Amino acid sequence: MGQRILVADDDHALARTLSWILRENGYEVITVPDAEELLERLDVEQPDLLLLDIMMPRVDGLQLLERIKQDPRKRDLPVLMISSMPPEEATVRALGLGASDFIAKPFRVRELLARIKAHLRVRHELDTARSLVRTRHELVAIVQELTSSLRTDEVFQILARRVARALKIGQCSVLTVDATNGTATVMAAADNPLLSELRVDLRNYPELEAALQSERPVFVADVATDPIFDTIRTRWNSQGQFVPTRSVVTAAFRPRGHAPGLLFLRSAQDEAALNQRDAQFVEEVLRSAVPAIEKAYDLQAARLDSAQFRALAETDPLTGTYNRRALDERLGAELERAGRYNSKLGLLMLDIDEFKKVNDTFGHRAGDQVLCQLATILRRELRGVDMVARYGGEEFVVVLPETNLQGARNFAERILKRVSEHDFGEPGTPVHVTISVGVATFPEVSTEQAEAFLTHADQRLYQAKRDGRNRYRD
Repeated sequence: MGQRILVADDDHALARTLSWILRENGYEVITVPDAEELLERLDVEQPDLLLLDIMMPRVDGLQLLERIKQDPRKRDLPVLMISSMPPEEATVRALGLGASDFIAKPFRVRELLARIKAHLRVRHELDTARSLVRTRHELVAIVQELTSSLRTDEVFQILARRVARALKIGQCSVLTVDATNGTATVMAAADNPLLSELRVDLRNYPELEAALQSERPVFVADVATDPIFDTIRTRWNSQGQFVPTRSVVTAAFRPRGHAPGLLFLRSAQDEAALNQRDAQFVEEVLRSAVPAIEKAYDLQAARLDSAQFRALAETDPLTGTYNRRALDERLGAELERAGRYNSKLGLLMLDIDEFKKVNDTFGHRAGDQVLCQLATILRRELRGVDMVARYGGEEFVVVLPETNLQGARNFAERILKRVSEHDFGEPGTPVHVTISVGVATFPEVSTEQAEAFLTHADQRLYQAKRDGRNRYRD
């Protein structure tokens, strides 16, 4: 049975007899002849049942019982009082102080064993009921937190962290499986929240391979002896590798339309071993977690589709810069923000000088290459908050938030230099290109209308062309 019984009796002969009888019936027995040592041993040994003699030396056994039951941690400990006192008196006093039963000396062995078994069964059922309540509470809390998250990475982190906390273990991770090459990727780990995208070879983890092949969780009580680790254990021994894992529970889950996943729990040597009840808990958690994982995947796909659609709607297909529609929206927002917070905003309108000659001389294919290469030069010079858009034909617009007139001039000079020094076109067939630039800045141009702001920059651009091209005007 593996249950532990502590026998507290100063009668050494009786204690030895009781120990022998109980061990023969499968119990683990600890004897304590001294009442003063009893309370300390109770804390250390944490028995499943206590046999306590009422007549202990120097301390009344009933007084000891009263002290034991005053400790909240020991209120559920079954205590069977043993005494040669008259049964009527002893029973009333013992039961009144919280004893589970009274056994008179001399006792009958079969009766003693039957009573011990009955009280241990009650204790086990009580522990199971409380564990079930606690498990249900943990399960509800986990599911509530899982369903409140909308991202798969967050769902995986919550799953690993909350299951580890519920089972009081340090190591719990979530992996996704790539069946094509026999690997899995660690997506979240309770012991290291920053760990993600770690690739592992499933051949080194027979418990994970077994979980993928099984429809139920795989439970390993003792990694050091379980046959599932025989092959890999030989490798550990030959390499002198110490594996600190004591027990393992792992289970596969299969989100609809996505790669299988694994929930992988390990208890260390200094932690309480995982058990079959923990494996059942993992199975229940995954049954409720999979819909949350599927929802997160669906939302992620929807966000990706939306982002891709928006990118297509806002991007110029030739140059990869933003298009006129996106420019109007962004410029209006930046002007509104600059006016509200009394900040600066720079705007450059660029046009390729004599672009028609490029097309006429080198062909429209070369002209397209020039446009794409100019867009690349502009993107390289931008900050993260800046924006470049194709305004139409060979014209581009650059939006520079938090940039004053001098900053816009510096940017224009830098771009003019980059373009004039660059060999456009294909290797071996360089195309020399220059640009003209019109500059407008807010609040120097006092308007909150994007069209008026663009018109001002456009006027400055044509002034630069009239003044000889390859220059800027503001």
